Amino acid sequence: MTEARTAILERLSAAPAGGPPPLEDTAVMARRHWPAAERVVRLRKGMEAVRTEFLEAIPSDWPSVVQDFCDHEGIRNLLYGPGSNDGAALATAWDGEATLLPYDRPVEAFKTQLFTEVDAGFTSTVGGIAETGGILLMPGPAEPRLLSLVPPIHIALLRASTIQDSLWSAITNLGWGESLPPNALLISGPSKTADIEQTLAYGVHGPKRLIVVLVNDLR
Repeated sequence: MTEARTAILERLSAAPAGGPPPLEDTAVMARRHWPAAERVVRLRKGMEAVRTEFLEAIPSDWPSVVQDFCDHEGIRNLLYGPGSNDGAALATAWDGEATLLPYDRPVEAFKTQLFTEVDAGFTSTVGGIAETGGILLMPGPAEPRLLSLVPPIHIALLRASTIQDSLWSAITNLGWGESLPPNALLISGPSKTADIEQTLAYGVHGPKRLIVVLVNDLR
């Protein structure tokens, strides 16, 4: 064990300073590329396979699509981030039966309400992944992580123009190769887990339903 440890430490000491060398051949990671319309189809196929639900909208009517869904499903309240652009737009246009609840305070101030009374949470996204199917979120002060984690229904707004070919494309185009965001999420569907008998259960440690409001803003 001592000889092996010594050999490892010697190899580390001999390694050049400054971290690993930069990647020179990224062709394998960048090989996936599709037209914008096909990216939408591929994302939907991948996410619907794991029980994600989609609502279709256009740029001018997505708030009413969210509102109609909440009214139809009997959702009593919807938690949202008033500090985000999409959250503010939703609040401005809201005329539904459900009550909008702003996430505008520390979680300690409304923990009981958040975990026992909130029916659904609304978030924006920064894009999607066509290759594997998934949406990208960047939680922060305007839209805290618990918005997409705690409520039993997660409603996410996705613009078709922001769907990337692959995770590699997203990392490259969003600038994450230079500076990673403090918090980034890739979500493919509602929360699910299986026991030892392989019985699949939804919503054990997250939302039971994921609703993606897909905004067709392609030209």
